[in-house]
Amino acid sequence: MIAHEIITDKEEISHNDAMLAMQKGDICKIAVVERHHATGNIGIGLIRGYGLKNGAVATTVAHDSHNMIVVGTNDEDMLLAINELEKVQGGYTIVQNGKVIDTLPLNIAGLMSDLPAETLIKRLDDLTAKAHEVGVSKDIDPFITLSFMALPVIPKIRITDMGVFDVETFSFIK
Repeated sequence: MIAHEIITDKEEISHNDAMLAMQKGDICKIAVVERHHATGNIGIGLIRGYGLKNGAVATTVAHDSHNMIVVGTNDEDMLLAINELEKVQGGYTIVQNGKVIDTLPLNIAGLMSDLPAETLIKRLDDLTAKAHEVGVSKDIDPFITLSFMALPVIPKIRITDMGVFDVETFSFIK
């Protein structure tokens, strides 16, 4: 990720270096879970720059297909975030140490809310502050930026339910 941007950069990293960077909190796991046709597709990759040090953040607002996207430091919190969004039928959630910190359900297709605008804005502001408190970089919007990580037309690297996609070569990275 690039601070204050929705474009990304591409980096190759060895398995050992990736594992060390994950232990230090420099790299997180990212996954996109298909949520419309029960295909079972889950794309998994690594992301640097999100800043999360412990836990998971997930959303069902993930342009253009609006599959579920989750970033995390461990599989248990990522799974809990996925299950939480499934339970509320979509929205935004933050999980840490096996507990849901906060969830904002988006009760209309997992994309929109019927809350009054003032209430929704307050909830989004509170959720954003909590995401920054768990370590998400203050240089990015924890949810909007994450939403664009799944849009496979913005350079350079994206993630879809079918895997990591190189926009410049228009091909999946194996």
